[in-house]
Amino acid sequence: MKRVMAIYAALLLCSFVALSAGPASAAPSQKTQPKTPAVAPAKGLLKLAEPWPDVEVLRQRRADAEDRPLFQSADPLPFTLTANFNAVNKDRKEKSTKRFPATLLVTSEKGRSDPMAVTLGTRGHFRLRQTSCTFVPLRVEFGKQDATGTMFEGQHALKLVTHCRNANEYEQYVLREYLVYRIFNLLTPRSFRARLAKATYVDSASGKPLTTRYAMFLEDDDDVAHRMEGRVAELPNALFKDLDTETLTLMALFEYMIGSTDFSIIKLHNVRLVMDQRRTPLYPVPYDWDLAGLVDTSYALVDKQLGISTVRDRLYRGPCRSEADLDPVLEKFRARKGDIMALYDSLADLEPGYRRNAKKYLEEFYSLISRKDSVKKALVDGCTRAPGM
Repeated sequence: MKRVMAIYAALLLCSFVALSAGPASAAPSQKTQPKTPAVAPAKGLLKLAEPWPDVEVLRQRRADAEDRPLFQSADPLPFTLTANFNAVNKDRKEKSTKRFPATLLVTSEKGRSDPMAVTLGTRGHFRLRQTSCTFVPLRVEFGKQDATGTMFEGQHALKLVTHCRNANEYEQYVLREYLVYRIFNLLTPRSFRARLAKATYVDSASGKPLTTRYAMFLEDDDDVAHRMEGRVAELPNALFKDLDTETLTLMALFEYMIGSTDFSIIKLHNVRLVMDQRRTPLYPVPYDWDLAGLVDTSYALVDKQLGISTVRDRLYRGPCRSEADLDPVLEKFRARKGDIMALYDSLADLEPGYRRNAKKYLEEFYSLISRKDSVKKALVDGCTRAPGM
């Protein structure tokens, strides 16, 4: 952990220097020295440099995050989103700063509708490409006053996972990935919450509905961290030794369970790191599982360097642990088996054939962890002796 904290300190020092540097007293000639653009401190680093609030503030943040209205129910949330989707779907630039006005209309339990002004932005990497998705994944931003008293109270911005393409197959992918989030919620509170929704998208120019499809809202990164009484730590290059042992082991076994290899702690790919007041260790919180074997999307490809043929092939990429170290963590999976399997009966719109295949895929995992010889072969002897992933 000393290594990560050294990186952390160095990065903060760079940010401090960038902040402290005033205008040069005399600009050098462009003929003798090219002009160097000013370096702005990274937002994440400035956030890490903020002083920690007292214990009561941390506890209140945790309570506020836990009580967000959006995540108090598992019922699909029906809403209508109206915007110029022709313009929205043309914005395919990664980390685009373009924002589009929109109106979000949610039907409340009392049957009335509450329209609110929101702004939309595009996001993502793979699913942002035109060749991948014709309907982009979205970021929905809320005004504080507009969200007050609504299902979205306390929210500033949320990722909205959309149907990608206007076909039933892609709508099913949303349901499949949603259930993966629910599985991880059953195993640990150190996880992203997801709220399933039924979204009707309306073109603002014509006023005509485009489609109605399943979607899901993902919990804000900061709320995940606040529920852990911490903050998100944008610290790449973290190694296994820098992370909380139990949290890392649970995450690695979960990724193995669902057949996921599309993540990296070193590169902060599909993983958020959370730091609490102690600063050490860091807590990894994974997300984004549309390329996992359990979700089994038609576009999921495997990295050939990993030595597996398909995303359905499981590969343990976590730290090497002894059988004695693994067993108490595996016991968490065993204890939750009934609840995990029941999730696949909880969604009536889940395609029956997939429901059967998903249960079979999970049963294979449970069969493996029920036998000591299989655990030893796949997870102990088969682990890659690397310092990180």
